[in-house]
Amino acid sequence: MTNNTKASVALIVQACRHIEQAETRQALDQLAAEAGLSPWYFHRLFKKIVGVTPKQYATRQQTLRFRDSLHSEESVTAAIYDAGFSSSSRAYDKTRDRLAMTPSDYRKAAEGLTIRYALAPCFLGWIIVAVTDRGICAIEFGDNPDSLPALVQARFRKALLQEGGIELTAIIESVIAFVEAPSSAIELPLDIQGSAFQERVWNALRSVPPGSTVSYTDIACQIGSPKAVRAVAQACAANKLAVVIPCHRVVRSDGNVSGYRWGVERKRALLLHEKQQSEG
Repeated sequence: MTNNTKASVALIVQACRHIEQAETRQALDQLAAEAGLSPWYFHRLFKKIVGVTPKQYATRQQTLRFRDSLHSEESVTAAIYDAGFSSSSRAYDKTRDRLAMTPSDYRKAAEGLTIRYALAPCFLGWIIVAVTDRGICAIEFGDNPDSLPALVQARFRKALLQEGGIELTAIIESVIAFVEAPSSAIELPLDIQGSAFQERVWNALRSVPPGSTVSYTDIACQIGSPKAVRAVAQACAANKLAVVIPCHRVVRSDGNVSGYRWGVERKRALLLHEKQQSEG
């Protein structure tokens, strides 16, 4: 390693420490000035050495602080502000939903993890909301409440599934409120984990506004993989969070309603409900 390379690495390491220790987000210009570099060159050098942009690195650090604070603070709100988020909506932005089981946990079918759940009726039938200690990991619909825990268990085969108590009441009520009025924000932490491709698809889906529909081809093009239409459909089928990740807004290229994990009639009901709300 040349002296110039060592000096560059040292500057970027110092910038990483500044990001990690800062209570608020530092602007690119400020970080670059502290390193004695132009913003353009600093951004390029940072990404080359760290592998992500300064903004992506800062986002990751905020998420890690939020995760740690959830275990130490008395309330979620305190954890949000302790982590440096300016509001709850910023903390729960879809680009930050990384409060998830580790990939190794998922490879082991969530072995050793405890998942609690709550059941309630809604206009789509019965709903089950399942949570880990880091957020909502599954939302499923069904006609029979007795069958819903088995759906969650099938998703996380080796997890310990327990019916929750009153502590889940507010969570499931918030989820039902979101299902009934999806134009509002769901300000609850989500325990999302999928492959890099699945997460790209799911993030694209969350950008589709209520009352609108897209095709699998539209999503494939949006994520920069126009030939991956079948893979997009598979990612929709792998979605564990009904409505929150709105795979029901994906229809066939001819506009017809296609398959839906929770039933085509339920998909039609959701789309009609959202269209009526958006027009009202």
